[in-house]
Amino acid sequence: MAASIEDIQAALKTLIDPNTQKDYVTSRSVKNLRVEEGKVSCEVELGYPAKSQFDIVRQQVETALRALPGVDAVDLKVSSKVIAHAVQRGVKLLPGVKNIIAVASGKGGVGKSTTAVNLALALAQEGASVGILDADIYGPSQPQLLGIADGHPESEDGKTMIPLQAHGLQVMSLGFLVDVEQPMIWRGPMVVQALDQMLNQTRWQNLDYLVVDLPPGTGDVQLSLAQKVPVTGAIIVTTPQDIALIDARKGLKMFEKVDIPILGIVENMSTHICANCGHEEHIFGSGGAEKMCRDYNTELLGALPLELSIRELADSGKPTVVGAPQSRSAETYRAIARRVAVKIAEKAKDMTSRFPNIVVENT
Repeated sequence: MAASIEDIQAALKTLIDPNTQKDYVTSRSVKNLRVEEGKVSCEVELGYPAKSQFDIVRQQVETALRALPGVDAVDLKVSSKVIAHAVQRGVKLLPGVKNIIAVASGKGGVGKSTTAVNLALALAQEGASVGILDADIYGPSQPQLLGIADGHPESEDGKTMIPLQAHGLQVMSLGFLVDVEQPMIWRGPMVVQALDQMLNQTRWQNLDYLVVDLPPGTGDVQLSLAQKVPVTGAIIVTTPQDIALIDARKGLKMFEKVDIPILGIVENMSTHICANCGHEEHIFGSGGAEKMCRDYNTELLGALPLELSIRELADSGKPTVVGAPQSRSAETYRAIARRVAVKIAEKAKDMTSRFPNIVVENT
């Protein structure tokens, strides 16, 4: 007896997506399910980029379907589709950008920019279209991190800029527009205006995610940026050290004030790994980020070591995800990226494009 649609759906409902911890039917990932003469055809469309997970999902689903009585063949396609999700009230989405991820820290020196670039590269490796905006006006470092410090954006119309390309990312930074040794002695309004111009005058090309490397701190400038940028969610970067965690908590509260969801916390320099013997120790303390997550009901996305190779690869313009893709740290960055993408996928869809413009005219 041939398996029915109901039999197949029941089987798929028992399968749990290892990344979302939800079954494929409830999450509406199963598309175009058909049964014809013992052959089952269907698509599993994930709401997050997961190129590295396709084979795992395919094997999981195929094994379950082939075990059903009456199923002789399986035609299965696994893919991803990223959509735009809601941002804070009163802020419009950016043209050409579906989702914006803000990467922030309460203070400098905690590895925020390195985390941001590796997160962007990991999302791109998983199959997403990704850009990175270096909004750290006072210390733009993305050009150096991506090996394009000598680059300059072009403009075809004299009004908009074409982002540079590096390792598959679309990149924009004030570092492309000013002398790298020139100090940015700007007041708050000038900084906000500069960010607004880079955001809105860059011709972003159909991005699934734009990662924004925000300036460190929680002052008026950072608050203004958080209010003007249509952010889907924010990531806080800290170290285990108490003095860093104090400022990280302020950064988290800043986003709460402007209704930007916290996607989670990344703990940098969690442990130190000796380059000579491989010994690992908690030189900045331990458990700090975990406690902060408990206190604010958020998630620890991952922990990265204080490792010589991370610094060396970043300085060389080939961050860990592309410079040492098989390393333990690269896999940690990819795991963080997948988790961030899943959390965004679970957020409410952006519905602003579905509402018509209402025009009131005197008649």
